[in-house]
Amino acid sequence: MKAIIGMDSFKGSLSSVDANQAVVIGIKQVFPDAVVKSFAMADGGEGTVETLVDGMNGSLVEVSVTGPLGTPIKAFYGLIEDEDLAIVEVASACGLTLLSEDKLNPLVTTTFGVGELINHAFNAGARKFIIGLGGSSTNDGGVGMLQAMGYEFLDADRKEIGFGGGSLSSIHSIRRTAESEKFNECEFRVACDVSNILYGEQGASYVFGPQKGADSDMLKMLDAGLKHYAKLTAEKMNIDITEVEGGGAAGGLGAAFHGYLNGQLESGVELIMDVLGVELEMEDANLVITGEGRIDAQTSMGKVPAGMAGMAGKFNIPVIAVGGSLSEDSYDLNNHGIDAVFSIQPEPVSIEEAMDCERSRINIEKTAEQIMRALKINL
Repeated sequence: MKAIIGMDSFKGSLSSVDANQAVVIGIKQVFPDAVVKSFAMADGGEGTVETLVDGMNGSLVEVSVTGPLGTPIKAFYGLIEDEDLAIVEVASACGLTLLSEDKLNPLVTTTFGVGELINHAFNAGARKFIIGLGGSSTNDGGVGMLQAMGYEFLDADRKEIGFGGGSLSSIHSIRRTAESEKFNECEFRVACDVSNILYGEQGASYVFGPQKGADSDMLKMLDAGLKHYAKLTAEKMNIDITEVEGGGAAGGLGAAFHGYLNGQLESGVELIMDVLGVELEMEDANLVITGEGRIDAQTSMGKVPAGMAGMAGKFNIPVIAVGGSLSEDSYDLNNHGIDAVFSIQPEPVSIEEAMDCERSRINIEKTAEQIMRALKINL
């Protein structure tokens, strides 16, 4: 028997690596000679850096960068030196969680720190980048990031515009400098699981702005700024970022990566699976076990279990998912490529007890073991 294991992290409890290991132990209790290939998984959002660093024997690099409000903060990225690869989560430098609710203001928050992380990684030897979008507090269209990477966005007085989405309407000219040219040799693969365009009713401002602190008046200003930015980008740079699917992700960072850096916007989990070479190992597998902390209807929308099931479906491999908790609609996943779902909880417990890392590890082991015992009956 050959089994493929691809667990997402159980947030607040177990990392992807630890959850995988618990499944492996459970399998080996029943099939000690089984070939088991485990992959540390993520969907491109929070935890992607740590997951890939663990899975690819890389290192975490901590850097002081410009935070979302322009003050210095500590951020990090992952570096896989053997692959010349850096993994960057934009939320590390400009995330919502870096600010208290009363400090949220997309008119002034900036992505400048994201560009500083990319610069630092470039100087450390990275030429390939995996970028995880999501969780940003910004709505500046990625202009702050591009400024940090050597692009100039000048106002009518030929001065650099200020930080934040509120400054985009003052852009008068855009210049590519020699500093920015060094990134021409780089490859940017961008984990992006939304299809919103840059501006308009379904754009970055109106869809995501309210959660970043924007009121109705701000939304109009922010959307007008992004529209002006796109217009100047087309006129001055001959780059069209208006209708890019995913361009509105992370306050317009999706458009900046696609238009200015030739980035490829991809499904997060599919990108991670490709980087790790999961498909090659699946070709001769007999079983896939995946899972995450909570399995519900949203699991089918770009989450790790759905990604694993989609790939397993190419080879008609059975897929079993295990979760810390199951919602009532989780069983609908049986119609989305997941053959069976199981909770790891053997009895009612408090949330605190359920999330205890040792309890979770043991429960995953036991659940995996019981699944394998049931399968053994039919082998």
